[in-house]
Amino acid sequence: NDATGSGPLMNCQVTEAGKRIVRVPYDMDPKETKKFRKDIRREARKLGLDEDTLLFVNEGDEVPVEVTKAENANSRKRKREFPNINQLIKENKVMTEKKAKKEAQQLSESQLSDEIKDQYVAVDCEMVGIGKDGKISALARVSVTDWDGKVLLDTFVKVPSKVTDFRTQWSGVSARHLKSQAAMDVEECRSKVAQLLKGKILVGHALKNDLDALMLTHPKESIRDTARYRPYQRLGGQKWRARKLRDLVKQHCDMDIQQEGESHDSVDDARAAMELFKVSREAWEPELDRK
Repeated sequence: NDATGSGPLMNCQVTEAGKRIVRVPYDMDPKETKKFRKDIRREARKLGLDEDTLLFVNEGDEVPVEVTKAENANSRKRKREFPNINQLIKENKVMTEKKAKKEAQQLSESQLSDEIKDQYVAVDCEMVGIGKDGKISALARVSVTDWDGKVLLDTFVKVPSKVTDFRTQWSGVSARHLKSQAAMDVEECRSKVAQLLKGKILVGHALKNDLDALMLTHPKESIRDTARYRPYQRLGGQKWRARKLRDLVKQHCDMDIQQEGESHDSVDDARAAMELFKVSREAWEPELDRK
């Protein structure tokens, strides 16, 4: 056992490869689990520990033997590495370019009027599974945010059909969320979202899925879908394909969302899509004008 830190870090098991086994209490729901992980990472940073050494395991579960073996094997193979001057120069150049791009973006945004910013809203939805095999998606949570990331709407939605797969690992939705008094009826939710989107430019990632779940339509010229924006796609099998929002915002915005072992958060995803749009807004909008 390791005696560094406080709370769960105080008595966590440390593997030979240096991994710190942090036990996640079994009675936590997805949101509580997410906060627990964030708190542990924050505590680790305060103590000067490497976050990559943290390994979260549910309380009562065994540490996977293959994980421990692989870590031990890697630790035996690990050699002392020295910085490569060419790599350092390359990394410094990338950081400098990123900083310059970020400053240019901030300058551009500072010159935008509130009237222009108010035109944009971002949407993200979480779905659960209904039907015999749970493969039919049903709306379970909706989040709408504005240009600055302010939450305009964030609500769970009562599913009129029997839920056969909550998809909690990804959706973060559990039965208690949908049964709570705060959860909206589907029609009420659709009406509120429709009001928020009326006359706005809609930003999001793979918006067809969200609009289908909401059973709403939106003018094509007023949609900014980061999953369909060509510079954000990858070419695979002679066809342009969407990339994951998580990977795009990490690359272009230096943001971390949908981290390993954590469920999705529709507010975080809506905000991330808006930040991703902002990076390419100046190139994206004139391109639409030319079409």
